[in-house]
Amino acid sequence: MSERIAAIDCGTNSIRLLIADVGHDEAGAPHLTDVHREMRIVRLGQGVDANGSLNPEAIERTRVALHDYVDLMLQHEVARVRMVATSATRDASNREDFFGMTATELGRAVPGAVAEVITGDEEARLSFAGAVGELSAAEGPFVVVDLGGGSTEVVLGDSSGVHSAYSADIGCVRITERCLHGNPPTREEVAAARFFASERLAQAFGVVPVERARTWVGVAGTMTTLAAVALDLPEYDSEKVHLTRLSLGEVRKVCDRLIGMDHDQRAALGPMHPGRVDVIGGGAVITEVLADELARRAHITELIVSEHDILDGIALSIA
Repeated sequence: MSERIAAIDCGTNSIRLLIADVGHDEAGAPHLTDVHREMRIVRLGQGVDANGSLNPEAIERTRVALHDYVDLMLQHEVARVRMVATSATRDASNREDFFGMTATELGRAVPGAVAEVITGDEEARLSFAGAVGELSAAEGPFVVVDLGGGSTEVVLGDSSGVHSAYSADIGCVRITERCLHGNPPTREEVAAARFFASERLAQAFGVVPVERARTWVGVAGTMTTLAAVALDLPEYDSEKVHLTRLSLGEVRKVCDRLIGMDHDQRAALGPMHPGRVDVIGGGAVITEVLADELARRAHITELIVSEHDILDGIALSIA
């Protein structure tokens, strides 16, 4: 017998909803059947890196999206919900304003529900669980990279679970706000961004022995957008993006292309979400640094892009 649940991932750049039916196989392992998925760009982490607090307008944008999500949860008769808030709320001095809002909205569907801040380590483990579920165990060990707006999780594991994980304090919004101000960014800005990314990711590589990995899996909006652009899709298509395999040469080519574009050129790309136009260049810089380091350290030659990520991991954690 299945149970209908909802998972909400509220990150630095976007808020996403998954409503799914949870069943179990003969061995008792949970599996998900999608009912509804949705993503909205709300840029909750706008200015957090510089100011240390959440912008009231960003909180309101998030509230509007969450209100609509709760309406969908009521419509689909969701029994349980878990909402996870990640990097932006971990860093904010006024985060209680945000959590009070989530309690009001979520309580309309599930009394007592409230968003929770999770550690970078748990964020990494949830991302890993969601990302590798459809891949063959023979391709492991896996290094899963969840490149978000404010943080990047690097996780090493295999079919038995996570071996090590690290949440690096860098993401597409954070690096853009700090380094990439030009339109397009100048050569000096890109060099500074690469240095910043290399410095922050070196901390992750000091903790996570990526040398053991055989397969690189990338998740979240930067990675899926890069894949969609590399595939030259006329519009975003999650089914075509899911489990796309790109050689590292293709990864570098699409990253260089996006970094060199101005705002209007990026906005004109068919699969580009309007909310990612300003930050995709920063995400591309981080991805290039990751590609170079994983090629050097683990001799990895391709990137697998998965549409299933922390959102699926949150849903599975309810089960």
